[in-house]
Amino acid sequence: MSQDANSQLLGVVLLVRHGDRRGFYQDPETYTATATQITPLGNQQEYLLGSYLRSLYLNQSSPSYITGMSTGLFNPSQVYIQADFGDENGVVYDSCVSLTQGLWPATLSNNITLANGTTITAPLGGYQYIPIETVDPNLSTALEGFANCNTFDTHTTAFYNSSIFQEMAAQSASFLDSLPPYLNGRSVQLENMWNIFDFMNVNDIHNATFAQDLPATYLAQVRTLANWHEYNVFSDQTIGGIGNIAGMAIMPSILNGFADIMNSSNPVQLSITAIAYKPFLSLFNMTGVASANPSLAGIVNYASAVALELRQPSGGGEPVIRFNFKNGSDATFVTYNFLNRTGDVPLSAFIDAMAPVAINTTTAWCSVCANNQDSGCGALALAREQGEAAARPKISPAGAGVLGAGLTLIVVALMGITLTFLGILTINKFWRRRPRHPGTFELKRDGESI
Repeated sequence: MSQDANSQLLGVVLLVRHGDRRGFYQDPETYTATATQITPLGNQQEYLLGSYLRSLYLNQSSPSYITGMSTGLFNPSQVYIQADFGDENGVVYDSCVSLTQGLWPATLSNNITLANGTTITAPLGGYQYIPIETVDPNLSTALEGFANCNTFDTHTTAFYNSSIFQEMAAQSASFLDSLPPYLNGRSVQLENMWNIFDFMNVNDIHNATFAQDLPATYLAQVRTLANWHEYNVFSDQTIGGIGNIAGMAIMPSILNGFADIMNSSNPVQLSITAIAYKPFLSLFNMTGVASANPSLAGIVNYASAVALELRQPSGGGEPVIRFNFKNGSDATFVTYNFLNRTGDVPLSAFIDAMAPVAINTTTAWCSVCANNQDSGCGALALAREQGEAAARPKISPAGAGVLGAGLTLIVVALMGITLTFLGILTINKFWRRRPRHPGTFELKRDGESI
């Protein structure tokens, strides 16, 4: 039985950052990004992370083995995997593929015996082809909630215009002014700090001449400024503030992961979401992990992972969540306190804190982000207009009152038809797979609500 001294592991919700990649550029105002590609180093980082996770959670001799999980062949009924397929041009998805190679390596058991008695093993020594659901940010806001979010862009601009930003710009000006020889023409304005860091970091890894010529302390100083910059952009003073949009958008995936684990009739015990660095910043802010551990108020390393373990206390009661984080090449997970509590946190407390701010539908995102055009918002607005126009009665007020309820149904039906035609009803595939709204989010176990 998978347990420590006080609890049994029921399942895990994993958030994983992609591995090493080539450089790319993000607009400092909107975070619109250019394409890039993963490197063999990135593939290896993810594979090693997958191997570590396998040794931890899919190994019956491990104290953190997830009870009942298949340790050999992949069992699709036990696992759900989704990957951001957005502005980094498949880097996150490719990383996720390498992660699954480490979690479920090739095995000669991946074979089939034909009617004539011949046994056929899958290619590459029994390679296991793991299904990964891709999430396109042009169709779903779940994993890149900040993209095309007008109110988030306003938040970013306000940060750049703030007194604390101007003070930091003044303090760092002399250092930034020394960087042009190492930036190949890139702007040295503090607003451009992410791109400064990314260019220097990528070249320090892949360009021997650059790495040799770069002064010893420069990359560390650049990273410190980039951490400050990105954390302030992707966090907020309140849990539901727009700076946390990346965390609020991904939160339903986390809550649904716990719901799947608690499904006693058909539990999905391992949920994996592959993402870029931004949701980590918001999550660390929303949970209080960063405020309690200032070293985490910054950009997580390549192949970092958060493991939210759902555990059943040995003394009974409701399940609890353990917050584990592994920063890139760190050897093991480190457990952190969160939500201003010490130790594991009751599942109900996590739900109470996070469900009210989770952005669970495209309609909610359009409203929060003041967008009526992108990411399905235009189609929603069109459907609403068409439904209202079609239902507008040309009859007397008395007749309109009689027909009111029926016309409301017409509006809904016409909106549904339009949305289906435009593809909006397939925007968030996992909403159809696990339809829950934060306002009515409920987990049950053995017939009782938690």
